[in-house]
Amino acid sequence: MEILWLDEIDSTQGYLIDALKRKRLEAPICVGATLQTAGRGSRGNTWIGEEGNFFISFAIKRSSLPNDLKLESSSIYFATILKETLKVLGSKVWLKWPNDFYLGEQKLGGLITNLVGDSLVCGVGINLTNAPETFAMIDIEISPEELSNLYMLRLKCFPSWKQIFSKFQLEFERSKSFSTHSNNLLIELNDAVLCEDGSLECNGQRIYSLR
Repeated sequence: MEILWLDEIDSTQGYLIDALKRKRLEAPICVGATLQTAGRGSRGNTWIGEEGNFFISFAIKRSSLPNDLKLESSSIYFATILKETLKVLGSKVWLKWPNDFYLGEQKLGGLITNLVGDSLVCGVGINLTNAPETFAMIDIEISPEELSNLYMLRLKCFPSWKQIFSKFQLEFERSKSFSTHSNNLLIELNDAVLCEDGSLECNGQRIYSLR
């Protein structure tokens, strides 16, 4: 996958979504930046990072993805692949349901997905060299460019959802000491049951990772 690298941008995801809509770029494509000033996080939050951290967004045609991957499972799918990439490099990062990267008890990044036409757009932010107070920084040394190359290499071929889900399922218990948001409500995950499509059954509700 081609990687378009920029020195500074407000949001790699905003840039890529606009370029896809205007047909200036087409999937598959990845956009990375050395500095991102107004990145997009979950629930409309801003993810601002300093130079040296990891900011990329990439677009993939839905027709290229595995047949058993549902749209609502996409964040878990691509976040797990990135987590496995970091794990091979020696990191102890883990994935909190559905899209947050954690080191121990502290968040160090996240991944969100959007559908733009017939393409799935994924935005990723991870603290590699700098972290705000209460947030973690990655436990290995790697440059944004190197991590981008390794991640995109992993995305040359797509494992099935079943394969990825089996890896995510192994560490889901760690998410149970945390909470999540659904319809602007805070939901504790201590009694949550993970379903085969990546959704949760919690307090009689079915919660999907629509991020």
